[in-house]
Amino acid sequence: MTVNPFRRLLLAALAAILVAAPAAGFAQSQSAPTIVFAAASLKDCLDAVGKVYAARTGRQTRLSYAASSLIAHQIEQGAPADVFISADSDWMDYLQKRDLVVAASRRDLLSNHLALIAPAASKVQLRIAPNMPLAKALGAGRLSVAGPQVPAGKYAKASLVALGVWESVQDKLAPADNVRGALLFVAQGDAPLGIVYDTDAKVEPKVRIVGLFPDASHPPILYPGALVSASKNPDARGFLDFLRGPAAAAVFRRYGFIVLPGPAR
Repeated sequence: MTVNPFRRLLLAALAAILVAAPAAGFAQSQSAPTIVFAAASLKDCLDAVGKVYAARTGRQTRLSYAASSLIAHQIEQGAPADVFISADSDWMDYLQKRDLVVAASRRDLLSNHLALIAPAASKVQLRIAPNMPLAKALGAGRLSVAGPQVPAGKYAKASLVALGVWESVQDKLAPADNVRGALLFVAQGDAPLGIVYDTDAKVEPKVRIVGLFPDASHPPILYPGALVSASKNPDARGFLDFLRGPAAAAVFRRYGFIVLPGPAR
C-alpha cells in the first residue's frame, strides 16, 4: 500500500514530539543547584554534606569557599548566591544590616576551637598559657595566621592579646588570605607555627596540633548560616534546613565541629 508523503511527514513529526516531550519535561523538572558561599574552614565537611544532601534529595549544590570577609563583599556586590555561611557573626551582621540576607532564616549552626599548629615533624612543645614564650618558639620564623579581617585572624589576635603575647609577635606574623592559606604555610614548612581551627589541622596530615587556645580567650567561634535575600532558588531553604538536621550534624561531628542546638520549637 502506498503511503501518502504528507501523511508520512505528519507521522514522523508526531513521533518526534512524543520522543522529545519526556526529555523536555525531565529537563524542566531539574531545579538549578543551590549556590552556597561558605567560609574556607568548612570545605571538607561541607563537601561531604553536599554529597549526602544530593544522595537523599536528588538536589545539587554548588559550593564556593573563601574568607568570610571576601564572600560578604562579593554578595554585597551582587555575586549570585543562595546561602551564606560565615565563620563569625560579624560578617553575617554586616550583610544583615544591609538587608542582603533574610534575617528570619539566620541560625548559628556550628562552633569550633582555635589551635596552635606546627609542621608534623616539628619538635616544638609549648603550653598555651598567659605570657607563654611564643616569640621564642618562633625563632627567626613567622607565625602563620589568617588576615586581620578574616574571622580566624580576629579570633587569633583576640587570644594572643588576652594571653599577653600579642606585642611580642605582632611584627612576626605571616598573614594569609584565609585560614586554609594559614594552614598551608605551616603544612609546607614555610612557617614554624600557625593558628587555625582545630578542624583544619585534623584534615591536614602534614601538621600537628601543639595545643588549643582557651575558649574564653577569644569571642565564641560561631558559624551562622542564612538565605541570601536576592536568591530566587526554591531549593535554597531546603538546603539550609538540611544543614540543621541530623544527617548533616553527623557529618559535621565526624569532622570535629561542634553542632549547636537549633531554636526551641
